[in-house]
Amino acid sequence: MQKPILNTFLLIALLMITACQGEDPETLQQEREGSEPLMVKDSDPIEKEDKTIQQAAEHLAKLATEVPNVHDATAIVLGPYVVVGIDVDKELDRSRVGTIKYSVGESLKHDPFGKRAVVVADADGAERIRQLRNKLQEGHPIQAVTEELSAIVGRYMPEMPIDDDRAEEPDQNKESVPEQEEQKLDEIEEEQSNEHLNRKKNS
Repeated sequence: MQKPILNTFLLIALLMITACQGEDPETLQQEREGSEPLMVKDSDPIEKEDKTIQQAAEHLAKLATEVPNVHDATAIVLGPYVVVGIDVDKELDRSRVGTIKYSVGESLKHDPFGKRAVVVADADGAERIRQLRNKLQEGHPIQAVTEELSAIVGRYMPEMPIDDDRAEEPDQNKESVPEQEEQKLDEIEEEQSNEHLNRKKNS
């Protein structure tokens, strides 16, 4: 009678010891690894930055094409340089092209990249920009493309929007003498001139 009771007690004690020990270390390690949050690494930062720059260039080109009389546009954002080439009708005169360039500059000035963009409207310049963008996409050395782009920027002036709030500078040629005093001075000069003529006649 005592032996079955003893066996039962030993069995219970063994189960309690096993429960206290828990799972083996390898199983616990696997469970911990499974419960930890998965941290997804970002892609290559250089690749990510390049993609962002390309998106910015495409956005600038899209903004430029929304301007009336702009048929197509190509943009490059590379280092400190931002250049937008636009295609317009060849038949347009120079003043009209200048107006279109100014309108494009106005449309870009609210964009973080576009506010310092150089706008190129002649056919040769726009074609060069298109070729440089193709070189970038084909993987040509960035340094070489940057040097060519620098030459373009050096040739063209950026389209700077006119500040309407700028105070009008005083005209230095305007007379500072009030109108009434000026009239008096004219009368005095005329009187003195007449006196001088009369003296000559009398002499």
